[in-house]
Amino acid sequence: MTIEKNIILERKDNKPILIDTFYSEEKNNQSIVIFCHGYKGFKDWGSWNLMAEDFAKAGFCFIKFNFSHNGGTMENPIDFPDLDAFGHNNYTKELDDLDDIISWSQGHFKNNSNINTANISLIGHSRGGGITILKASEDIRITKLITLASVCDFGKRTSTIGNLEEWKQEGIKYVLNGRTKQQMPHYYQFFEDFKVNEKRLHIESAEKQLKIPHLIIHGSNDTSVKINEAEALHRWNPKSEFKIIENADHVFNIKHPWNNNDLSQELNLVVENSVRFLE
Repeated sequence: MTIEKNIILERKDNKPILIDTFYSEEKNNQSIVIFCHGYKGFKDWGSWNLMAEDFAKAGFCFIKFNFSHNGGTMENPIDFPDLDAFGHNNYTKELDDLDDIISWSQGHFKNNSNINTANISLIGHSRGGGITILKASEDIRITKLITLASVCDFGKRTSTIGNLEEWKQEGIKYVLNGRTKQQMPHYYQFFEDFKVNEKRLHIESAEKQLKIPHLIIHGSNDTSVKINEAEALHRWNPKSEFKIIENADHVFNIKHPWNNNDLSQELNLVVENSVRFLE
């Protein structure tokens, strides 16, 4: 297996993006799978590296990356050393990041005859799930979609982060990161950007417009994103497949750091179901 870690994608007028790739030098016709982390997430969180290796062993070229404004830096991609960047993140920046990753993947593997750059699937976790639904509905390069513990409504989340009037007046508000104990800033631009792009960022509309296969996976014990959000996605797109992972929490019973050599039983089921769907 070939693993490329921390490739830097430089971009004109935009922050760079850090990328990892996992693929085989022997297997033919490996389709590309791009993984999007969620809110307060990063590409090296928990057991995402182990998960990436499992996808590569199953015959896929697996790509994961840090969103440009997720709070990590090129030097320190883990956790949130750049809280100012985190505060300036928004949904449209993440959609732009994902667009650049898709284009980059097609160029990076253009001359690798073992990798099929015409077959690209997306996997998104939590908020990243919402981003992948939006992207898959508007980008004809995407062939299949998998969402893990995905949100179904950005509007509800964006307008309920505290008091709107107070947020507007002060220009910033903070959310505590329970694990790192950091006060994570959110500048008011987050709400402004959402309102300007509200139509594009409407997950229900995007889900109803999907023309590609969609596998919805959710844990039965998810307290962060309730299972009724997955049920809503499935209701809006009855052609989608819906898989409940019993006894799984929001991160499929993984934590950070993850010091085991194996995935949790629940995340292993996620990988098995995903591989079967992608094949």
